[in-house]
Amino acid sequence: MNLYHYASPPNFYKLAGTLVPWAAWSAAILGVCGLYIGFFVAPTDFQQGEAYRIIFIHVPSAWMGMLIYLVMAFWGAIGLAFNARLPFMLMRALAPTGAVLTAVALWTGAVWGTPMWGTWWVWDARLTSTLILLFLYMGTLALWSAIEDTKRSDRAGALLTLIGVVNVPIIMFSVVWWNTLHQGSSIGVTHAPKMAATMMQAVLLMTASAWLYAIAVVLARVRRIIVERERKTEWVQKLLTAEA
Repeated sequence: MNLYHYASPPNFYKLAGTLVPWAAWSAAILGVCGLYIGFFVAPTDFQQGEAYRIIFIHVPSAWMGMLIYLVMAFWGAIGLAFNARLPFMLMRALAPTGAVLTAVALWTGAVWGTPMWGTWWVWDARLTSTLILLFLYMGTLALWSAIEDTKRSDRAGALLTLIGVVNVPIIMFSVVWWNTLHQGSSIGVTHAPKMAATMMQAVLLMTASAWLYAIAVVLARVRRIIVERERKTEWVQKLLTAEA
């Protein structure tokens, strides 16, 4: 596959249109399987009871919120380095999905924390840094909206994202660096999973579902952004005429 070929907005538009339905249907199938295993097959946790099952939504959302921000920073760096259009479009397509998944992670964390901690919110290091991540997403979206000139807003959003990327490792290692109320990681590369095999299967299935959902939504959104940005070009005019 010639990756440079798909750096062109018209070619990427066609590729995204092909991938969207595959990613969406795969996300739906994996999500149904993950939810079934997580809520009906996985055993009850001996310490947290049934309340722990919120992790099958919370953990994938939290992981994807961080991953999407890193991907945004990557495309922002590419856009600034090569002054290319498509990376900035991908950034704009990624931000809303990352913000939604981060908000879901915070909300489900509050739902879990209420019976476990006796309160829906504490100013814990991980919770606070995740809240900052949500503010970074929202700040980037607001910055794009505030600057009318597209090129200036693209570059400003990319710079803000690159500055804020330092928050991601803080989220990841906060439970290691500080004595936090948030429990440590149950899944890691340096130790065996601290959960039953069926629980692990459900988490991985839901994570794959969230990943594919993000791909489908982002690709669908970037197609719309490409059409808006390239509206005056001949190929978009032909596309709009054909759809009409």
